[in-house]
Amino acid sequence: MLGSGQELASMVEEMAKERQLRPGTDLISALVTAEVEGDHLSPQELGSFFILLVVAGNETTRNAIAHGLLALTDHPDERRRLLADLDRLMPTAVEEIVRWASPVIHFRRTVRRDGAEIDGRRFAEGDKVVLWYNSANRDESVFDDPYRFDVGRQPNDHVGFGGPGPHFCLGAHLARREISVMFSELLRRLPDIRAVGEPEVLRSSFINGLKHIRADFEAGGGGTF
Repeated sequence: MLGSGQELASMVEEMAKERQLRPGTDLISALVTAEVEGDHLSPQELGSFFILLVVAGNETTRNAIAHGLLALTDHPDERRRLLADLDRLMPTAVEEIVRWASPVIHFRRTVRRDGAEIDGRRFAEGDKVVLWYNSANRDESVFDDPYRFDVGRQPNDHVGFGGPGPHFCLGAHLARREISVMFSELLRRLPDIRAVGEPEVLRSSFINGLKHIRADFEAGGGGTF
C-alpha cells in the first residue's frame, strides 16, 4: 500500500512539473498555478494532496454504500418505499445514507485565536476542538426523530461532507453520484439483495468502515457474495 502511494505521488509530481511548463484546463494545472498570498503548492505537497483524494474518494464512499445496504436491510419498510419510487426518492435516500453512515468518525482542529466562539462557548488560542460526525448527524435540535432511517428525509442538514465553508468535501458531488448510481442499478437488477449476518467492522478511530459484509439475493438464480 505504501509503495502504491509513493508511485502515485511520484506520478503526480512528474505531471505537475509538465503542467508548470504547459498548463491546461485540468485539476493538476489548476493546483500548480494556484497562488495564495504568494505561495504555491510544492510538487511534494501535490503528491500528498492526490493521495488524500484517492483515500477520500474511495474509503468514505464505499463505506457509505456498505452501510447503506445494511440500513436498507435493517429497515425493510424504507427499502420498499425506496423501491416503489426509485427516481424520486434516490436523491434524498443518498443524503440519508451519508447521514446514517457518517463514514468519518471525527475531525480535530486547533483554535488559532483567542475569543473564538461556537454555540456560546468561548475558546482560547491553542485549544483543541473535535467534530464527532455521528453525534452531529443525530442532533435532536437539528433532525426530527434522528435515530429513524428515513429515505425521504427533508430537510437533511447533515455534516457528512463537513460543515459549510472552504473545507467542505471537494468530492461531495461525485460521492453523491456514485452512491446514487450504485443503488439505482443494484436495486433494479437485484431488488431482493440484503445483508446477512454481522458485518466485520474496521478497527479504526477515524473511519467508520465495514471490512466485510455478506449479502444474499435470489434474482437470476440466487447467490451469495
